[in-house]
Amino acid sequence: MNGLRATVRLQFHQGFTLDDAVPLVGYFADLGISHVYASPLLAARPGSLHGYDVIDPTRINPELGGEAALRRLVAELRRHGLGLILDIVSNHMAVGGAGNPWWLDVLEWGRRSPYATFFDIQWNSPDPLLEGQLLVPFLRSDYGEMLQNGEIPLRFDATAGSFQAGHYEHRFPISPPNYAELLGATDHPALRALAGRFAALRSDADPRAQAVALRAELAQLAQQKEVAAAIGHALERYDSRQPEGLQRLHALLERQCYRLASWRTAADDINWRRFFDINELGGLRVERPRVFEATHAKIFQLIEEGLIDGLRIDHVDGLADPHGYCRRLRRRLDRLAAGPGRPIYVEKILGQGEELHRDWQVDGTTGYEFMNQVSLLQHDPDGEAGLRALWHNLSGRPADFLEEAREARRLILASTLAGDFESVAQGLLQVARGDLMTRDITLGQIRRALRELIVHYPVYRTYLNACGRPAQDEPFFRQALDGARLALGDNDGALLGHLQRWLGGQPWRRLPRPLRKPYRHAGVRFQQVTAPAAAKAVEDTALYRSAVLLSRNDVGFDSQRFAAPPADFHALCQRRREDFPDSLLATATHDHKRGEDARARLAVLSERAGWYGERVQHWLLLATPLRRLLPDGPAPTPGDELILYQTLLGSWPPELAADDAEGLAAYAGRLRQWQEKAIREAKLRSGWSAPNAAYEEACRDFLGKLLEDEGMRDLRGEIAAAAAAIAPAGALNGLAQTLLRLTVPGVPDLYQGAEFWDFSLVDPDNRRPVDFAARRRALQQDADPAELLARWRDGRIKQWLIARALALRARHPALFAEGDYRPLEVIGQEAERLFAFARQRDARWALVLVPRLACPLLGDSDRPLVDPPRWGDTRVRLPADLPHGSLQGIFSGTAVTTSTGELSVGEALEAFPVGLFFCDRCNGESP
Repeated sequence: MNGLRATVRLQFHQGFTLDDAVPLVGYFADLGISHVYASPLLAARPGSLHGYDVIDPTRINPELGGEAALRRLVAELRRHGLGLILDIVSNHMAVGGAGNPWWLDVLEWGRRSPYATFFDIQWNSPDPLLEGQLLVPFLRSDYGEMLQNGEIPLRFDATAGSFQAGHYEHRFPISPPNYAELLGATDHPALRALAGRFAALRSDADPRAQAVALRAELAQLAQQKEVAAAIGHALERYDSRQPEGLQRLHALLERQCYRLASWRTAADDINWRRFFDINELGGLRVERPRVFEATHAKIFQLIEEGLIDGLRIDHVDGLADPHGYCRRLRRRLDRLAAGPGRPIYVEKILGQGEELHRDWQVDGTTGYEFMNQVSLLQHDPDGEAGLRALWHNLSGRPADFLEEAREARRLILASTLAGDFESVAQGLLQVARGDLMTRDITLGQIRRALRELIVHYPVYRTYLNACGRPAQDEPFFRQALDGARLALGDNDGALLGHLQRWLGGQPWRRLPRPLRKPYRHAGVRFQQVTAPAAAKAVEDTALYRSAVLLSRNDVGFDSQRFAAPPADFHALCQRRREDFPDSLLATATHDHKRGEDARARLAVLSERAGWYGERVQHWLLLATPLRRLLPDGPAPTPGDELILYQTLLGSWPPELAADDAEGLAAYAGRLRQWQEKAIREAKLRSGWSAPNAAYEEACRDFLGKLLEDEGMRDLRGEIAAAAAAIAPAGALNGLAQTLLRLTVPGVPDLYQGAEFWDFSLVDPDNRRPVDFAARRRALQQDADPAELLARWRDGRIKQWLIARALALRARHPALFAEGDYRPLEVIGQEAERLFAFARQRDARWALVLVPRLACPLLGDSDRPLVDPPRWGDTRVRLPADLPHGSLQGIFSGTAVTTSTGELSVGEALEAFPVGLFFCDRCNGESP
């Protein structure tokens, strides 16, 4: 099998199964891929389109073809020398519905269930109504209303011999000791006798095994018509549409191990940890050895059999102890594989200045930070001030992204994560009460100080352990303290010193034994709320409220920063080579807000800020007839309208004409999905919990008429022309970021289908079916680059670049996996518009040249190629130890000389937009 060189991310679901991937393996091999990187494959909720809602971790999803299909895929991968990296979900499982046997067992038996400790449940709730019960917030409206309407009917499953309440797709088991009430109310002697035996379960030390036998006996009895009729009559007594039935059913449900409630109660009253604010995803206690083993058993079996070659850990920040989890996983993988070699990647959002902890013993992240780094390189800092002013003046929203993010965090902590926040506050109150020097601190003080601390947190979370807060994390906590101190009054600000001590400033192991547990509980809960607060506030709110430039708004981005100099990118590449040389490098993912080439095109607006400002203000005038004035304000708002224009500029298909009715209708359909999500995620005029139908309808009408109404032909034509004007520079940016991903230190990751231009929008748009047949037909490593350049809009030029670069990596894997990264100095009149570096190992060299901020060099060209004379005297100074001779162009096919110690950029990039050059002066090998 090949070593790890490049991955392709595939999203599996019932419409794209494991067997569907089998015939594509040869294509991936020809493209230069070494490993398929699969979305989660364990059994998920029926119909899942992503696999992150696992309901049974003990088997491969039957909707994907099951384990047999996985083995068929792996066999084909092995035949072509490819490996398999698998995405796994350690933090949570899908709950609710009727498919998760572990969750249903917890509902049935409560704390007596062997799975009661699997889920992160707070059984000792401060709410007396929840003592010993699990809040189940799955009802579509208030409990009393649903009960009265008969929408929580009591049912009997004759096959299983079990009773349960139901609510649409949800199933709520009745605990077997309560069967005594139901069966005892019948007039059938056999059922009444069985009722007594069910009643005896209440005093049984281990009732579960006996309950299985009793239910089997009940199921057998229910085959008799008269028994089935008796049970049916008994159920009629619990018809909640009748007053007596309502009271009976309510009393029965109150005796269960759960309390049914409206979905809206979860934000405030939830007593178990969710994935972010999603009621249908319940947090797991994977830090417990028994849970770790049970949830990973199938994965470990497949690894031991040699079917899986690496793991990707979803949402590692949701875990109580990522450090301990990752180290335990590393030990197990090394033992199963009889030595190191199987990589572990973590999905981790790194903040400004934050680095992945090396002592986790993982191979790197999934590459979101690389997306941010290459984006910063491609933005012109000179455009920042004008674009910020334009956004603020036209939208009325803040130009400062941090202001939007902090406002969003306050909203999230007071709404969807209010219950999680309160859990932390209550935990800290218990800590305060445990020390006579702090027992007078009130819950209100703790809430106010804690809220501002979380609001000002500069990273997703820190990582406490028994020794306290690691030195690596201390600057981020201090930054949050400083921000909170400025926001709080003197009285509440004084509490921050206590929070600093309680939340890791004082090592737990040095505390008196009675204080260790409350300190640890509060610290873990704190860490597990800062991450979702950041994600919900930034990824799912602020990124949809702010549009200074949408190319700087994506998952893993530091959207407050607009641009960064080449020196920063060089330094990050060198650091990655030293610390995490096998880290994944991504520029498109299943989570991105817009495709990699849409971002690359929008980045051009940083170079043409004035041009963009003039046009967008003209479009606002032309669109006046499309807007509506609703009682709560204009529709769309100026901000939503500006975000729409940027989205159109970034995602307009290269070959879509402004008068193509069929093409525009299809494009409008995609945009409507995006628009609804964008409006609801912003939470300004609409939202998921309470959609504003009038506003959303007005925005849909605006979009539809803009793209399809004959009266908007002029506006539509101008937008299409503007998109076409920046498209060549955008394509050049796209080729540049692709080549960087393929050649800098790290392992390039290709998102499914993004070998052609990727102008996708946020999911579900970025998970649309991929036309792999077209991509397979297009792949020709010996294609003529001039012909590809002439027809660059079809995307084949990008695929060809990927194949050629990965072929070089395949021939010389050590050069890119282990070779030095050496920044190259660029001199001359356009030096700031070229980024250059070399990879070197022994006698082998690869030189990479990519234009940046090249809009002035392209001018009005309709191709993404800078005419050589425009580079003027721009040159790259070559390393002194690079042997004189010639460098072979991997894309141009021609050689360039190195005898002068300098490389003419005009000569090097004469025939192709970006440059990759190779030489081996030691043995004369060809590239």
